[in-house]
Amino acid sequence: MAKFSILIVDDEPDLLDLLKRSLTPDLDCDVTTAESGKEAFSLFSENRFELVLLDMKMPGMDGMELLELIRRQRPDQTVIMMTAYGNIDTAVHAMKQGAYDFITKPFDHDALLVRLEKALERSRLIRENVRLKSGTSTPHEFCGLVGKSDVMQQVFATIQMVAATELTVLITGESGTGKDLTARAVHELSSRRNHPFVAINCPTVPEQILESELFGYRKGAFTHATRDRNGLFHEAHGGSIFLDEIGDVSPAIQTKLLRVIQEKEIKPLGDTRTVKVDVRIIASTNRDLEQRIQQGAFREDFFYRLNVLPIELPPLRERPEDIPLIAAHLVQKHCTKLQRPGKTLSPELLQAITACRWKGNVRELENAIVQGILFSKDDVIRREDIPLGEARPASPGGLNIDDISVALPYREAKETVLRRFNDMYIGRLLSETGGNVTRAAAKCGLERQSLQQVMRRYDIIADDYRK
Repeated sequence: MAKFSILIVDDEPDLLDLLKRSLTPDLDCDVTTAESGKEAFSLFSENRFELVLLDMKMPGMDGMELLELIRRQRPDQTVIMMTAYGNIDTAVHAMKQGAYDFITKPFDHDALLVRLEKALERSRLIRENVRLKSGTSTPHEFCGLVGKSDVMQQVFATIQMVAATELTVLITGESGTGKDLTARAVHELSSRRNHPFVAINCPTVPEQILESELFGYRKGAFTHATRDRNGLFHEAHGGSIFLDEIGDVSPAIQTKLLRVIQEKEIKPLGDTRTVKVDVRIIASTNRDLEQRIQQGAFREDFFYRLNVLPIELPPLRERPEDIPLIAAHLVQKHCTKLQRPGKTLSPELLQAITACRWKGNVRELENAIVQGILFSKDDVIRREDIPLGEARPASPGGLNIDDISVALPYREAKETVLRRFNDMYIGRLLSETGGNVTRAAAKCGLERQSLQQVMRRYDIIADDYRK
């Protein structure tokens, strides 16, 4: 894949030189610089840039004037504004004029890299969208998702159909199947693509904080609320919000989210008034929500409000014909990212990874590919370069301590033994109980919740034992 190209515009030559020297290797991109708005627009008119990093205050044509010209010529262009004079008003004004993001100087280099990587990801998705519309993309790649199987081609078609609507979307599938990529594809292929895409992983935020993160709060709402703060729904106004792992939020938060869907309004903590929001909700879960409804952990009315346009992502084990394509895609992606020469997969390795079960789906495969790139000694990744033992579809067999290499660090060796033991022990329990977790828990003397925690830790899926 061709490198991303970035145009940086600032009237400080030293800053331009510093950014070019640091960003070129860190982002593996081509950087072009301009010291004035006039020079920058000339370069912009003659070249394609995935990202423009633009100073707000410059002599002559300033950043806001150049932003307007850029937006007229290429409405989808990703632009980040930077300024030493930043405040909320100028940030809001720049965003309203079409800037993707806003950063103040002086900025932390690592923080800047994170913002630029997010912006470049947006540009990549837009480029993918253009290829799709022009018919130049391969049928096996779609907005970062890869697959030639019938089931994945159906997923691609569903994403395009769903993206054309304004309705709520629920993406289901096991961990590692690409729910985040799917959510971004829905947004970038929609009419909201030029507005914010805000994502939050719900289980990672404590319940008492999640409400204020989503809806914001007013000064004095709680002890440390010393000022008003807008929530993520406010930030996503006009765009989309991605509620990742929605199945793990509490019924109290579900009730408040249900109101957002029904009334299109939010109520910040400590406020007596509601605020209208124009936000498309995209949610995802790896849980069986209908089962959670039966358990009283998920509201039925909230489920039906979410499940208007469902997209179900299949696990990797159900589409083995896609594994060689995905592996090749990941090799190319990570060789570029790790600045390694191009590599290929040996026929023996391709046969081995296609036969694997991949409990962690594409994410687990990706981790294995990265290890293979790093450990391979030449331009071919071989079977011995990738650890595949735990991913085999067959039962783990005996737990032989002699198989554990003393070359492994203690913690890694211990984790390997624990994983094999749990695969074997819990797998046998679930086989005997037909995948019934409650009966398996009673049989082994654990609380049901404790057994589920162990199963989640070691990627053991009850559904695999119910057939």
